[in-house]
Formats: sequence, structure tokens, C-alpha cells
Amino acid sequence: MISTYHRPKNLDEALTLLSQPNTVPLGGGTLLSHGTVDPAAVVDLQALGLDALRVNGNELQIGATATLQSLLESGMCPEPLKKAIKLEAPLNVRNTATVAGTVVASDGRSPFVTMLLAMDAKLEIRTSKSDSRASNIGEYILTLPRGLVTSIAIPLNTKTAFEFVSKTPADKPVVCAAVAQWNSGRTRLSLGGYGKTPLLAMDGTEADGIQEAAANAYHEAHDEWASSEYRMDVAATLANRCLGSLV
Repeated sequence: MISTYHRPKNLDEALTLLSQPNTVPLGGGTLLSHGTVDPAAVVDLQALGLDALRVNGNELQIGATATLQSLLESGMCPEPLKKAIKLEAPLNVRNTATVAGTVVASDGRSPFVTMLLAMDAKLEIRTSKSDSRASNIGEYILTLPRGLVTSIAIPLNTKTAFEFVSKTPADKPVVCAAVAQWNSGRTRLSLGGYGKTPLLAMDGTEADGIQEAAANAYHEAHDEWASSEYRMDVAATLANRCLGSLV
């Protein structure tokens, strides 16, 4: 339940408000639309200009309040990431859901965060006017540190791929695999479709052993959707398929 609504005009004002107890940021509002048990004050971020998409060297800087749909429609967004975004939510939700809100609210079945994890995305986090720090996506989703995510950066100098298997076209994947490969040969494999967060199955200097890494990562990944044996087999297949379709 929303007890108080704030719409700050600048970031400093927003950070001051968010330092108060029982106060949460409001981006697209898709999470709060499901309702909350305890009263909470919300800080609307829409007037802060945090929705820009811009290229900075070899990175795409994504503003925290950019919507999933605006990122999807951007010519700067890598095609495998677009594929993951389409699976993350239907169009009406993508039009309002923000990239940072999607990360914060994600679980292990998030295709979007699975792809960000493979790309080793970096988050900028602000806790006060003078305190700004960076966090990689893997650390962030495991610890959910205090502070406001203001931007997410993804590399543009990598080859990437995303593959998935789902029960129906409308469902989130039971298993999905994302691969990013740098010019140096560094290869990261992440897996989604299970658990509290996507898993980083591999971060190596080359791609050798990627199928084994995929299978090993899911050796206990059983739930009501699929057995661990099924996920191990599919994850290995999808990882190999990703290697063959890097763009």
C-alpha cells in the first residue's frame, strides 16, 4: 500500500527521500502494481532524466528508468539482448517496466538478467550526493546492496548469443543460456530458468568445456517445472548452440 507519493525534481532530492525509512523508488510501477502488504512511501523517478540510452566508447550506457521496450527498440541494443527482453514480459508491461526495476525484482527465470550476467553488465549505484560506486551484475543480484541504481552499462565489443526452451511461447524459459565472448577469447556463460538468480556457469579465457560447465551448473536444478537431469541436458545443448550463433 502506498502511504505517500513523492516526485522529486533532481537526483539529490530523490536520494534524500530514499534515505528515509519505509521509502522505495518508483520507476515504471509494475512491481508496486501487484500491491504491498506494509505501507510505504514511494519516490517517483520519472522526472530525473535517468532514461537516456547512449554509447560511451565500447559500452552502451542504459539509464535506470529507460523502459524495456525503449531498449528493445534501440538500434544500439544487441540482437540477443532484444531476444531476451521479448521473453521477459509482454508488450504492455515492457512499455512501463524499467531496466533497473526489472533487475531489482528479478529471479532466476529472468531472461533479461541472464543475458546481462553473461555480458558482465556494470551498475552505477548512488546512496548519497557524494557516494557513487560501481557493481557488476553478478555481485548485485546476489547481495542487493543498499542504494539507487542510476545506470547499467553493457559492452558493445563482444559477440553474444541467447537460446532458450520454454513450455509454451507465452512462458518464461525453463532453461535459457546466454554467452558473451570478447576479442581476447574470454567467454562467459550464464544460465536462467531456475532458482533465485541466474547462474554464472563459466567465465574463462576460452570456450573449451562450455557444455560440461553448463551441465555441472544445473546438477541440482530440479523444481516443479523440470528435473535436474532434463535441465543439465538442455543447458549443455543450448550452450553449444550459443557458441555456434554468436553475433
